[in-house]
Amino acid sequence: MRQILLDTETTGLDPRQGHRIIEIACVEMQKRRFTSKDLHHYIHPERDIDPDATGVHGITLDMLEGKPRFADIADEFLRFVEGAELIIHNAPFDVGFINAELDRLGRPALATICSVTDTLAMARELHPGKKNSLDALCERYQIDRSARVLHGALLDARLLGEVYMAMTRGQDSLEIGMDADAADTGDSANIRKTRPTRLKLVRASTEELRLHAAQVESIDKASGGKAVWKSMSGAPQGKDA
Repeated sequence: MRQILLDTETTGLDPRQGHRIIEIACVEMQKRRFTSKDLHHYIHPERDIDPDATGVHGITLDMLEGKPRFADIADEFLRFVEGAELIIHNAPFDVGFINAELDRLGRPALATICSVTDTLAMARELHPGKKNSLDALCERYQIDRSARVLHGALLDARLLGEVYMAMTRGQDSLEIGMDADAADTGDSANIRKTRPTRLKLVRASTEELRLHAAQVESIDKASGGKAVWKSMSGAPQGKDA
């Protein structure tokens, strides 16, 4: 499945109060690697931007003169995300704004064409009781965020991709990891050929079994008859046991 890191910047905090999207960024990832496919737009909101919001992202209404309206980029956006898994930090915020924009255009909600994963919810499960903002997670996972002086949808989406991969790194199986490395070298067939199809079984020799039995007997005496190995069914035992 295609995964898309998504972030928005807005005129304010609540779409129910008429606030709008002014920047949207989608960064594509496949097989845990960024592709060259990004979708990024600044959008004219057709309303004022709250000063507090400008303090966060640095975008003013003057900077958006001549930029497209959401209606102008809606089809392109929907085509880009259709069928993908959207990965969003604090997803209810961004999805709420996107759905409000789609509703204005008479379009169905985002959930009808793609799935959504909320990395803030994931982070709260992984790190309960700790700060789980994007900045905090970048610091925790040692991801360079020096360029993040202000919030920006495109930069934040790319940082989120790094954070997401760090949070989910333990979910990779050995097979996936080896295939991914093989894909880098273009030599996956050779790697598969070098994997052993059968494991070699090495049985203990008579002398090794004797020494093992003697060691277990010594442990059993020292522990007052509590040696686990001696009581286990099927454990290697000496000839006289």
